[in-house]
Amino acid sequence: MNTTSAAAKRQQRTSRNTSDIVVGLDIGTTKVCAIVAAPDERTHTLTVLGVGMAENSGLARGIVVNLDKTVQAIERAVEQAETTSGVAISSVVVGIAGDHIQSFQSRSAVAIAGAGHEISRDDLERLLDDARMIALPSDRVILHLFPQDYILDGQDGIIDPIGMSGVRLEANIHVVTGARTAVENLHRCIERAGLTVRDIILQPVASSMAVLDSAEREVGVALVDIGGGTTDIAIFEDGVIRHTSMFAIAGNKVTDDIKKGLGIVHAQAEQIKIAYGHALQESILDDEVFMIPGINGRKPIEVTKSILCQIIQPRMEEIFEFAFAEIRRSGYARNLSAGIVLTGGCAQLCGAAELAERIFGMPVKVGVPMVGISGGFAPEVQSPMYATAVGLVLYAHQMNSYSTSLGRSFRAMQQRRHHGLGYRSIIERVKHFFEQL
Repeated sequence: MNTTSAAAKRQQRTSRNTSDIVVGLDIGTTKVCAIVAAPDERTHTLTVLGVGMAENSGLARGIVVNLDKTVQAIERAVEQAETTSGVAISSVVVGIAGDHIQSFQSRSAVAIAGAGHEISRDDLERLLDDARMIALPSDRVILHLFPQDYILDGQDGIIDPIGMSGVRLEANIHVVTGARTAVENLHRCIERAGLTVRDIILQPVASSMAVLDSAEREVGVALVDIGGGTTDIAIFEDGVIRHTSMFAIAGNKVTDDIKKGLGIVHAQAEQIKIAYGHALQESILDDEVFMIPGINGRKPIEVTKSILCQIIQPRMEEIFEFAFAEIRRSGYARNLSAGIVLTGGCAQLCGAAELAERIFGMPVKVGVPMVGISGGFAPEVQSPMYATAVGLVLYAHQMNSYSTSLGRSFRAMQQRRHHGLGYRSIIERVKHFFEQL
């Protein structure tokens, strides 16, 4: 399906006021999921109007490796979401992940020159503008800027400085970057599917909006999102994102282990992982025997759940050990009073939470996207595999409101760069003018 025909089909959808409708597009290594939602003023939640899902084989470790396959998967998922919702989709908020994502801490500072030296929201925006000017390699692009805390005239630990008085404001900022080519190829896939990108959001940040509540974010929690190609981690404390990281060991590795261990094709391995998979031997109450059809006329294979678990459990242990190492490296392992929240497709494996508790040594629960959604198709998406897509529509709904925990997103930075806002951009233009004389 080309861009013209995809756009033409969208014009035929049921007409309705789409100004308040948001669409989240989760482009994963194994699937593409599109969710259409609109705000419900009565319940102050989002009503899920439609859902679309399509298999995807165009990504590896979160990076586009086959443009055509990815575009086709996007088109199928979006078309299904349009059919179920009756809404013509034109723009989407898309999630991004992959082992190309990197993050680090930075500090910015500005002088307060307003009346009475009172800090305003514009001053916080100038801080983020200053952080955006950090020197990066040409192949990297900033995806997010998350303020951690503020320092006012040497006094640190300030969470919200608006309205306070001072002459120098500083901020510790968590900077998330991605490979420029990975971001551009993601853009290209969406545009070739006849859509525009409203914003690009880090997937664990989106997932956290769907499965974590404000109390968990405040007391300290680590979200571990086990997708198909990557495992993504986001750590929160005092309501603020403190650390993000990801690594390329996830659900596909589990499927590959099953494929090699049982000598079956990838599709069969994925099916039996979902239907019979256990991450922990003790979680098997009935050691059921199931049959796997033989390849090309060969005899069927007889397998038990315990044999399958012997293949799955070592890989799940490895994933949790890698995640725990990342959490310890962040320095926040002792600050997680709410423990660990698992989400993503592999979190659905029976015994996954129990196995994780053994390795992390702290409380673990499976996060289901129930925060902020109700009505319509909400029951259908209340599964860990939909956490990112649900989080994307929640983020899209809130993206126009200021939030220190959400910081500044990729699209907001692009818009400010395009319009030349911020005092540093003015200085750069003046400097460039004199250099040309």
